[in-house]
Amino acid sequence: MDNKNRPIGFFDSGVGGLSVLKEAIKIMPNEDYIYFGDSKNAPYGMKSVEEVRELTFKAVEFLLSKGVKGIAIACNTATSAAVADLRKVYPNLPLVGIEPALKPAVELNNKGDILIMATAMTLKEAKFKRLMEKYKDRASIIPVPCPGLMEFIEAGKFEGKEVEEYLLDKINTYKKGEIASIVLGCTHYPFIKETLVNIVGKDVEIIDGGLGTAKELRRRLNEKNLLTDSTNEGKINVINSSNKDEIIELSYRLLKG
Repeated sequence: MDNKNRPIGFFDSGVGGLSVLKEAIKIMPNEDYIYFGDSKNAPYGMKSVEEVRELTFKAVEFLLSKGVKGIAIACNTATSAAVADLRKVYPNLPLVGIEPALKPAVELNNKGDILIMATAMTLKEAKFKRLMEKYKDRASIIPVPCPGLMEFIEAGKFEGKEVEEYLLDKINTYKKGEIASIVLGCTHYPFIKETLVNIVGKDVEIIDGGLGTAKELRRRLNEKNLLTDSTNEGKINVINSSNKDEIIELSYRLLKG
C-alpha cells in the first residue's frame, strides 16, 4: 500500500482519546484511522510511570504492526510517561502526544483561577510541572486531581446525579475565588463537558487540547508528505484490549455523538 494511504494510529488508555480522534476526523475526513483503547489496563492514572511507559510502548508496537503511518498518543498520562522516550526510539515516526491546554487558557487573560482537571499522575509528572512553571507568573493555576472521573466515562456515564455530585464536589473544593477557566487535562473529560457547564455556567470557558493535537498531527504528516490523496470518506477501526462488545459499541457511539 502507498505510504500516504496507510491509516493513522490513535492510542488511549480507554475511550477518552476518541475526543481527540473526533477532532482529527473533522480536519482530516479522508484519512483512515485505527483506534486502540487499552481499557483492560485502565486507569493509567493510578499506575507507576514505568508501568504506563511499558504499556504505551506495547500499544505503539501494536499499531505499527497494523501498518500505521503516524500515531497520536491521545492520553495525557501516557504522553507524560512515554512520549520523550518514544521519540528517541522512533525518530522518523510522525508522533504527537497531548498535554493540558494551559497556554490558550492563560492567553484568555480572564480574571480568576485557572482550574486544571487531570489524573493524579499527569499532575505529578515533571512535564506538567514544567508547563505550570512556564505560566505561573502570568496566571493563578490550580491543579485539580480527579481520581475516579475517568471510570465514570469508561462506564458510559456522562451525566446524571452521580457524575454531577462528583463534579460539584471537585469544583466546590477548589473554588476559592472566581474561576477564570477550566482546562480538561485528560482526553476522557470532554465527554462530561455538558454536565460541567451545567455546574459552572456558560460564562466559564472550558478548554481541552484535542483540536491542537489533531492540527499538530496533520502538520507532522504533511511535513513527511504522508497526508492521503484519497477523496473518499475515511474508515475507522476501533480495537480495545478488553475485547468487550459494550466498550466497542460505546466507542462508536462516542464518535458519532
